[in-house]
Amino acid sequence: MKYLIVIEPTGTGFSAYSPDLPGCVSTGATLEEVERSMQEAIELHLEGLREEGYPIPEPRTSSSYVEIPA
Repeated sequence: MKYLIVIEPTGTGFSAYSPDLPGCVSTGATLEEVERSMQEAIELHLEGLREEGYPIPEPRTSSSYVEIPA
């Protein structure tokens, strides 16, 4: 499965979250670090859902850019 993650800059690096997995967040000093950390966070989040008997949310969020004339 592929889950969309949103990465935002912070004062000390980057933070990330997945709109399809409420409460699943991560941080990192670099883009590479936050992506790696977020992948681990998603894996742990899904593992926790399975262990508790909750359904695994299907990825449903997508992203797109719109171009606006300058």
